[in-house]
Order: sequence, then structure tokens, then C-alpha cells
Amino acid sequence: MSQTALNLVAISIFLMTLSVLLGPLIHLSPTVPALATFTILGIATLDNFGLQGKGGTIFLDWIARFSPEYRDRIIYHEAGHFLVAQLLDIPVTGYTLSAWEAWKQGQPGQGGVTFDDGELASQLERGTISAQMLDRYCTIWMAGIAAETLVFDHAEGGTDDKTKLAGVLSALGFSESSRQQKQRFHTLQAKTLLQENQSSYEVLVQAMRERASVKDCQNLVKNAEF
Repeated sequence: MSQTALNLVAISIFLMTLSVLLGPLIHLSPTVPALATFTILGIATLDNFGLQGKGGTIFLDWIARFSPEYRDRIIYHEAGHFLVAQLLDIPVTGYTLSAWEAWKQGQPGQGGVTFDDGELASQLERGTISAQMLDRYCTIWMAGIAAETLVFDHAEGGTDDKTKLAGVLSALGFSESSRQQKQRFHTLQAKTLLQENQSSYEVLVQAMRERASVKDCQNLVKNAEF
């Protein structure tokens, strides 16, 4: 069972437990929490076997988005990826800020920033990748975590980013300790870039908050540099 489905099951158990405790006090019919639990478990089952976790991800993301801090974390996280990619001359092709937006665009998970990574894929297929290319992408992948740490003192997102970095490094023969070292190093590199370009970063965050196009975001960043 996927992690998303497990989260939905946990929610249903929590709701049922809460209804047992509070139901008599607020005169809540036992039918209501039973139906709610049945519905959530049905969604979890359908999602796990039919939608590969996408439906549950959208549902959980929708619930979480009632939190202003959650929404802000996503924007700051993805703006970190966007800005560092632009600074390192990796073309950004799009971005999404919710699981629903990601699903509509055919992207997995909760979305994020997409890049023109054809050259990276080509080099990985050949089994050889330049040190410069690897370093640039490692820094971009860690930029979301660096951004959250810079703004909120700690990161809650970035699991997929770390998995992507570890997968590439593992395929290239890096040991576990070397992968951990590079993760820390490139997180620090990304954080430094964001700090050195703080004004551009804040401009980009506001632009992405307003759902500006990729082109407009890029132009705003360039203008903020001068």
C-alpha cells in the first residue's frame, strides 16, 4: 500500500476515534462518521489500485492547503529550485504549486519546477556525465530544501529531491557516505546562491504567488539583478 493510502487510512481511524469520543457530547449520529470513514477508505482503495496514489495525493494536498504556512512553504521551496536553475543556466520549462495543478499537467506527486534536462538525460544514458553538469543539477535539486531552511529554519519538503539526487549518484557509483556528503555540500551551495540573490528571490516568490508565466518570472529575476 502506498504512503498516501496509509495516510488516508490514518485519517479515517482518527475521525472514527474522534467521533466515538465527541459524538455523545454533540449528539452526532454514528452513521455520519461511519459513512465518512467508509468513503475515505474507499478513496484509499481506489487510489492505491487504480490511480497509483495520485488521487490521495491531491486529496491530502487539498486538506493541507488550508494552512497558510503550508502554501508558503511550497512557494518558497519551488522558487528556490527556479532561481538556482536560472542562475546556473538550466532552462526552466514550467512550474506547479499544487498536486491538482501537477495532475492536470501530467506530472507526478505534488508538482514542482520542471527543467529542460535533455542534456543531463543524454549524458546519463551514455554513462558519463561532466562534473560541472552533475554539480549544477545537484545544487538545483537541493535548492528547495535550502530555501525552506533559509526562510523557515528547517525543511519539511524535499524527500523527492533527495531521492532523485541519491538515485543519480548511486547510478554513477557514489557510496552512501559520498552521497550524504554531496547532499550537504550542494544544499549549502544552493543556500549561498539564494542569500547572494535575496532581492531576486523575493521578487520571484511574489511572481510565483501570483502564478506569473515562466517567461515573466525569468524577466523579473533578470531585472531584479540590476
